[in-house]
Amino acid sequence: MAKATAVTATPGGKTSVRIVVAGDRGTGKSSLIVTAAADNFPSNVPPLLPPTRLPEDFYPDRVPITIIDTSSSVEGRGKLAEELRRADAVVLTYACDEPSTLARLSDFWLPELRRLEVKVPVIVVGCKLDLRPEHQQVSLEQVMSPIMQQFREIETCIECSAFKHIQIPEVFYYAQKAVLHPTAPLFDQESQTLKPRCVRALKRIFILCDHDRDGALSDAELNDFQVKCFNAPLQPSEIVGVKRVVQDKLEEGVNERGLTLTGFLFLHALFIEKGRLETTWTVLRKFGYNNEIKLADELIPSSFKRFPDQSVELTNEAIEFLKGIYELFDSDSDNNLRPLEVEDLFSTAPESPWNEAPYNDAAEKTALGGLSLDGFLSMWALMTLLEPARSVENLIYIGYSGDPSLAVRVTRRRRLDRKKQQSERNVFQCFVFGPRNAGKSSLLNSFLGRPFSDTYTSTTEDRYAVHIVDQPGGTKKTLVLREISADGVADLLTNKESLAACDIALFVHDSSSEYSWKKATELLVEVAGHGEDTGFEVPCLIVAAKDDLDSFPLSIQDSTRVSQDMGIEAPIPISTKLGDFNNVFRRIISAAEHPHLSIPETEAGRSRKQYHRLINRSLMFVSVGAAVAIVGLAAYRVYAARKNASG
Repeated sequence: MAKATAVTATPGGKTSVRIVVAGDRGTGKSSLIVTAAADNFPSNVPPLLPPTRLPEDFYPDRVPITIIDTSSSVEGRGKLAEELRRADAVVLTYACDEPSTLARLSDFWLPELRRLEVKVPVIVVGCKLDLRPEHQQVSLEQVMSPIMQQFREIETCIECSAFKHIQIPEVFYYAQKAVLHPTAPLFDQESQTLKPRCVRALKRIFILCDHDRDGALSDAELNDFQVKCFNAPLQPSEIVGVKRVVQDKLEEGVNERGLTLTGFLFLHALFIEKGRLETTWTVLRKFGYNNEIKLADELIPSSFKRFPDQSVELTNEAIEFLKGIYELFDSDSDNNLRPLEVEDLFSTAPESPWNEAPYNDAAEKTALGGLSLDGFLSMWALMTLLEPARSVENLIYIGYSGDPSLAVRVTRRRRLDRKKQQSERNVFQCFVFGPRNAGKSSLLNSFLGRPFSDTYTSTTEDRYAVHIVDQPGGTKKTLVLREISADGVADLLTNKESLAACDIALFVHDSSSEYSWKKATELLVEVAGHGEDTGFEVPCLIVAAKDDLDSFPLSIQDSTRVSQDMGIEAPIPISTKLGDFNNVFRRIISAAEHPHLSIPETEAGRSRKQYHRLINRSLMFVSVGAAVAIVGLAAYRVYAARKNASG
């Protein structure tokens, strides 16, 4: 199926490979390096060699190698550690005629690499093979197997002799190969299976090459794949041979339409088992994957240049694509994408992006535990808002073939929205503040259609809830509620730009508790003041939760005074227990759409504005006075000139 010699010029983007040779004194490090470079055993070797370069045409991958010799002396430990940390691969040597140097690998050298956090492939090399006594002949596999079980970072083991020129070039070939075509990302040595991320990448490649979408690669599709990856077609007899190899071992690997996904994966596992990792890596890299089995950075827009008060949203083109994907995976068309179907949808991505916080609990679930179309689109809107690059990356993984930069758009600045007195955004982020036990979490749960619970659980970390809100006139807007934990407010406001991402702030209090009201008011003043100080002022609304309970005395009087003093709406009463929300979510959207309204003003802010007005007025009076003085002076000069003329 593949000609392994046809690899890319710089596999994995590597333009050179740095190999550090380490080991006990007298184990043959320097002789190994000199013999590899000069193809001649040295009669006199210096204690420490300078960096040695093997040219790019030394090995088929055509990537030059720099070999670093190291000293084993105690005085050279600092330099040794520095070189090991800069290595792409490490060659650890022992002397075949001195068993104690082999024991030192597991007693000192391999633990030392871990201590230094050197996470690169390790090649264990037994030097001086020609000096091993006849009575000490042992199987390399038998000796190294226990060590390789303990230290999985060991890529391979080899014995050599510089004096007899036995397997010297192979040492650095294996080291280079371990860097350019590493085993660890692809294959689990213990279970002898492809790793999940490798399977997911190969599945995506298979789907991209299955042009007629019939679940198998026909002879023509297999040949196209071969040409794309290896720049050489397959002969008809080679195609027959490939399919026969698969069918002999795995009957379901081939069907009447061609090579199945199971067969495609089996072939790659077979290549890896036979040591032909470069074949699988060539395929992965041809389709844009890096050494982490993720799409290379240059294929994904990673930075979206924007001001802090701009956000990122999906374009209509991307939304229509997602609707098509939803329909494809919602096989029974019941508007319920079950968890297994979501996993299947993301089975061509390195992992499902929604399995962890903040996404795993952020959307409304159907009665069957799945996602409706609105819930599905809401999740994408949230990921695009919080991690636009990751959102675009996952769009590509699931089959989006358009220009990635056209899948998202950067919104207009919030500062400009206030001047225009209207926002054109489709996704609004609302920060939800409030003291403990005010009803913030209940509000978020209700937003996601979850039943009310009397059990109180304190929120210790910020939490998100996202849903699509139907607006009057049939328009739809996506609302993201971000619950700010009571302990997290101080940390949030230490950042000057913390409110830049906020379209509207909501302040929730328990309407039956005067203490809760006072704490919520303090938060309102604190947040509003931060907005005034930083220039990122946001509209604010107050929510009086638990309206089913009796209000505290003077609640109406106090709330009216505060809202009037600060120039915002009176508190919105709601009861999550009774399901009475007073259109609060629509009102949040409406306030966010008109960001020039509902912006609170603190006493300090009011004083600052009055001060600026006074300064401006004073400057105006000074300007007028100066103008009057100039006019007066000009008039005097005219008068004086006339008087002199008449005289």
